[in-house]
Amino acid sequence: MSLPVGLPALADSDLVGQIARMLMQAIVQGRLPPGSKVVEAGIARELGVSRAPVREAARLLEKQGLLVASPRRGFFVRKLEVRNIDEIYDLRICIERHAGVLAARNLTPQSRDVLRRQIDVLHKTADLDDPARQVEEDYRFHRLIFEIADNRRLLRLFDDLAAELRMVIGLIGRLYDDPHEIARTHEPLLAAIEAGHPERITAYVDYHIGHAWREVGKLVRELAPSAGNVVAHPSGILFPTNGVTV
Repeated sequence: MSLPVGLPALADSDLVGQIARMLMQAIVQGRLPPGSKVVEAGIARELGVSRAPVREAARLLEKQGLLVASPRRGFFVRKLEVRNIDEIYDLRICIERHAGVLAARNLTPQSRDVLRRQIDVLHKTADLDDPARQVEEDYRFHRLIFEIADNRRLLRLFDDLAAELRMVIGLIGRLYDDPHEIARTHEPLLAAIEAGHPERITAYVDYHIGHAWREVGKLVRELAPSAGNVVAHPSGILFPTNGVTV
């Protein structure tokens, strides 16, 4: 018998998708922590469904990088090792630099207002004590930049990282005692995009994403100090030192 994960009732349509989203939320919120087993029978019993859609949902999350399958043992929540963090953020910095510059070129008063409103949403979400919602709104801000950049392949690259980014952003949220700090870290990045200077945008992307890279890597080291394949944070990224809060 497994302990309940705390999953809500399901609607009749898109059963596999709903289960996958609920499991993803449980992972981001830490109710299914890294390394824990996804007990198909227990989850199926808690949701009132058969094991088949739970298994299909687990396979979907495996493709997205949140779960790993072990032969004859089932699915487990992926453990975030420092090497994983390095690979995710190395790619993320590259594509967000380019997306930020493209977004600045394409910025209109309407799209600028959309980004500003999303930061307001991040501040409002900070008052809700809902970490999963804050993760989604954080992810939404960055995705909006890619939408404004208007490069479909670049957006697809970002979406390919989405599941892992949600998990990582969830870790970032645990670093701040004040949830409003997450919202504040996006303000200088938006200001750089509004100003439209490519060098400034690149510097603030490096600062914003690089800070998260360092802090999440440090957190993963603390959670798993004996990890075998730890990779040091790459050097060479320049961060502005003019008092920007992150």
